[in-house]
Amino acid sequence: MVRLSQLPEVSRTNLLKLDCPEFDTTPWVEGPPLAQRRVAIISTAGLHLRDDRPFALGTGRATVPGDYRVIPRDTEANNLLMSHISTNYDRSGFQKDWNVVFPLDRLNELAQQGVIGSVADFHYSFMGATPPQLMETAARTLAGLLKKDSVTGVLLIPV
Repeated sequence: MVRLSQLPEVSRTNLLKLDCPEFDTTPWVEGPPLAQRRVAIISTAGLHLRDDRPFALGTGRATVPGDYRVIPRDTEANNLLMSHISTNYDRSGFQKDWNVVFPLDRLNELAQQGVIGSVADFHYSFMGATPPQLMETAARTLAGLLKKDSVTGVLLIPV
C-alpha cells in the first residue's frame, strides 16, 4: 500500500477531503471464547474465483455498490484471482502469498492447532474503495449468510 505522502498531490488532496462516516450504533457483541469460534474472512481485495465474474475494471469500484464474491473454504490459491486495479495498489504481496489479503491457510492452521474452533465454509470479498454507507444492503445480506454458516467471528481484511 502506498503512503499518503507518496501519492500525487491531486490524489492526496482528494483523499484528505473525504468524510469519515460515523455510525450511531456499536454492532460489536461478546462472543464465545476464541477456541470455540467459527471464523470467516471478509476482504476488500476484489478477489474472485477464476471462473467467477471479475469486479468492474477501470472504475476502482464494484458495478453495484457492495457487490461481493463468495469464496468457498476449499478454494486453492491458484484458483483465486484479484481484479482490484489501482495505480495506488501494489499487488505483488498477493502474487507471492495469497495469505497477505486472504489468510485462509493461516486460519486452517489455527483451527488445526485448536486456537479457533473452526473455519467457515464460505468467505467473502468486496471491491475496495466503496463508501461504507453504500454497502449497508450487502452487509445485511452477508450477515444473514454468515449466520446461516454459524459464523461467530470474522477476520476483516481491509485492502
